[in-house]
Amino acid sequence: MSGGAFGIDAAAHRGVLAADGLTVAVFACGFDVTYPSSHDGLFTEIARSGLLVSELPPGTSPNRSRFLVRNRTIAALTRGTVVVEAARRSGAISTARHARDLRRAVMVVPGPVTSVASVGCHVLLREWGEAVCVTDTSEVLDLVGLVGDDLAPEKRGPVLDRDRLDPVTRDVLEAIPARGGAGAARIAVTAGVDLDTALAGLGALSAGGFVERCTKGWKLRRRPPDS
Repeated sequence: MSGGAFGIDAAAHRGVLAADGLTVAVFACGFDVTYPSSHDGLFTEIARSGLLVSELPPGTSPNRSRFLVRNRTIAALTRGTVVVEAARRSGAISTARHARDLRRAVMVVPGPVTSVASVGCHVLLREWGEAVCVTDTSEVLDLVGLVGDDLAPEKRGPVLDRDRLDPVTRDVLEAIPARGGAGAARIAVTAGVDLDTALAGLGALSAGGFVERCTKGWKLRRRPPDS
């Protein structure tokens, strides 16, 4: 649900249409008035599978105050508002304010600190205790979806081969110099383990492709399985 304007609004509507979903455009004019006029084709597509909504009577032209009314309507008709881009003063901030006043979820997508289009987003995150940072659809659904059914999964980095090593073997790997090589005794001292444990760890690391023998003892392979 959005306002049918240029930019994020149109992208949101088109994204839903492309996914064969239901999208609603809320007008700041009569629903029979095409504004902006270049979106005539978009509104036609929305009308076929979604809905065109306006609080104003047919034939009403848009003006500044009516855009503010539209923002209130958008906030009222949704479970939450996602601010994707917003200048310091923008209609998106107005919609977010209405959503907050209506006790609806206010979600914000952060952007580059150098982007004028993200200044308003960062103000909301910094100054509004109600605003929540979201970075994908799962985090949006976590706030507005069904309780217990739409929880966002915990985000984790990629699992590397070294993450699968047991703690002692990982300590042995960390004890090997980044450059050159070292003998097993030195590696054992650096890792804080006895020599037999170090040798066992080096054997496992060699089999896993992490280390190889050299004239000084053991060294890291140039291209280990991962970093």
